[in-house]
Amino acid sequence: MNTFGQKIKVTVFGQSHATAIGVVVDGLEANFPIDEQKLQSFVDRRAPGKNAFSTSRKEADKVKIVSGLYNGKTCGAPICAIIENGDQHSKDYSELEAKMRPSHADYPANVKFDGNFDVRGGGQFSGRLTAPICVAGAIIMQMLEQKGVYIGAHILSIGEIEDDRFDNMCNSCDYIKTASDKDFPVLNDKKGEMMKEKILEAKNNLDSVGGSIECMITGLEAGIGEPMFDGLENVIAHSVFAIPAVKGIEFGAGFEVSKRYGSQNNDEYTYDENGRVRTLSNNAGGICAGMSTSMPINFDVCIKPTPSIARCQKTVNIKTGKNDVLEIKGRHDPCIVQRAVPCIEAAAAIAIAQFLL
Repeated sequence: MNTFGQKIKVTVFGQSHATAIGVVVDGLEANFPIDEQKLQSFVDRRAPGKNAFSTSRKEADKVKIVSGLYNGKTCGAPICAIIENGDQHSKDYSELEAKMRPSHADYPANVKFDGNFDVRGGGQFSGRLTAPICVAGAIIMQMLEQKGVYIGAHILSIGEIEDDRFDNMCNSCDYIKTASDKDFPVLNDKKGEMMKEKILEAKNNLDSVGGSIECMITGLEAGIGEPMFDGLENVIAHSVFAIPAVKGIEFGAGFEVSKRYGSQNNDEYTYDENGRVRTLSNNAGGICAGMSTSMPINFDVCIKPTPSIARCQKTVNIKTGKNDVLEIKGRHDPCIVQRAVPCIEAAAAIAIAQFLL
């Protein structure tokens, strides 16, 4: 299904090479002013064709809100926004109706939809559909910020090259936005230059490279969330996995806790100078038993290498019923991680909205 959420419903529609893609956000409160310039600036962060580290596909990604606003404010009706597609090279995909791209949706989608899958650009499974997710996330983030909740992310790694980590004890809203306005969103610019070289190396080798993203959410009071199936971790993970390139998520110290003793991993409580309960560490990533602890929520997301590479690969031809080879043509990201940073922020916002809006 293309709809997420119980209280705030987000529905994404369209295909990579359709006339347009878009999103419907239902359940938002009325009388909230939406800063459309700020919204557009956020969506621009994931737009393609801006540098040598992303696809050369040129899309303006101009957001057009067609319903849900009156005099610049939410009016209680569902917000519907569209982004027109303008730079499709559909001819690049004619061969792919028969030859299944490795690590793409092609084969399972062809089986699921009885051969009626729109293969162009990945159809409804394309990373292009993260643009509407960013639209919904940007709108919701404006509402969350009015409640003192802020979300920021940065590239944590490209290949084996790692950026500095967030200080997950810091609740400053300005701090977590440190990388947001950069063309290449890292905390350590020297590491960023090394990452760029890694991406160009993969591109020159007709290959791609993966990486990871770190995201942090500040401003949540303790006790927000639910036990069992609707815990904060559950809902955040559910939303984040809507981004096609995501292959894993870990909160706080993540898998590292499996190597520790409880005495090393427990987050001990203390009262701060203002009499508020805090913890002396944040290995839990701000979440305990599905609920916020009042510490910053912190999680890492693993992003796979872009599966569309120009190297010759083995595949099957579903029209001939024989093994075949494929050299993928077209314009593809040698690394999707840098464009996925705002997508992770948006997905986190959509998840948090289920508890706060």
